[in-house]
Amino acid sequence: MTYDIDTLVLVPDDIDLSRSPLAGQLGVETYVLGAFNPGLTRLPNGNLLLMVRIAEALRQPVFDGHVHAIRWDEADGGRYALDAWPLEHADTTDPRKFMLSGGGWKVMALTSLSWLLPVELTPDGLAIVAIHYDKAIAPASSLQCYGIEDARISKVGQRWLMTTCSVSPERHSTTLYTSDNGLDWTFADIVLDHQNKDMLIFEGLIGGHYWAQTRPLGDLYFAYPPGSEWRAGPSINLAHSPDALFWKPSAKPGIRPHAATLATARMGGGSPPVLTQGIAEGGWLTLWHGVEPKEVVGIYRTYWSILDADDPSVVIRTQHHPLLEPNPELTRPLEHQMYIRDVVFTTGIVDAGDHYIVASGEADLACRITHVPKTAFAPG
Repeated sequence: MTYDIDTLVLVPDDIDLSRSPLAGQLGVETYVLGAFNPGLTRLPNGNLLLMVRIAEALRQPVFDGHVHAIRWDEADGGRYALDAWPLEHADTTDPRKFMLSGGGWKVMALTSLSWLLPVELTPDGLAIVAIHYDKAIAPASSLQCYGIEDARISKVGQRWLMTTCSVSPERHSTTLYTSDNGLDWTFADIVLDHQNKDMLIFEGLIGGHYWAQTRPLGDLYFAYPPGSEWRAGPSINLAHSPDALFWKPSAKPGIRPHAATLATARMGGGSPPVLTQGIAEGGWLTLWHGVEPKEVVGIYRTYWSILDADDPSVVIRTQHHPLLEPNPELTRPLEHQMYIRDVVFTTGIVDAGDHYIVASGEADLACRITHVPKTAFAPG
């Protein structure tokens, strides 16, 4: 499906690393591996805010026979340091990470450290108004020492809630930030434990409770019976909470991978669910990603489902056909900076009347804005 407005609004060259939280601390050159996977919300002044993941990487990670990674060091008063592993013990096939051998389970380190940068856009999301380096969100505790990734922003009542993935050897956890204006954020707490990713808080209460989509990961899944319409693997689960801090998993399943297509053999949440307005047979609109196996990374596409307004475990309507696909035409001017392909990763949505403004990461490199007409989600 093609759209009249579908463009990149922020690319790595737009980022000034002299204003990075890491600036002047490592003694080696870094660069922006990607400025991508932005949370999205509308500010009180009518402008939009992207909370952009900046993946800052070493220009030369391999030297002196070792591969290096960046780590925030709590013991050093909150400064950044380099860790080194012998190159013969590292698998560097995936440009985003390297796997370390010698343990009884998978152990990896990242080729970059991510921090979050607020970028203010015009109300249509098509031009940059300001880049708020002074409001950047960087690691501040040991549970974030390898970075903060993939913000998702929801406005519930008069409060903004932002979930993020915090990465460390301690755990790969979901952390919550809150704001009274959508621009100034305060760390609240860790809310989900190890490898429960892509947490999306619904933009509204259901039965007086906060609700969220979650996606716990694992290396083992039990098979569905032969002939089932579902495929075993990661799924988008549901949880609810009285206060957005303490979450109880729902006993009912959420969105599961369908046996009829390999294109969603792996899946996870995309944009926070929003109540539809102006769409017949509406409910909670959720955009999510499906991954088709291919080489190392796979092909990431965006899909959609509409969930029942009172019981989000009930899927009212969905499609196997993707809403968004990776668009190599958008990244053609950035060919010299490409390191992976076939990835669109949707992370935000805002209602704009007769259409939605959808924010995505394109190729783990840049921020993509797409105007999707509401007719795309109509019945029939």
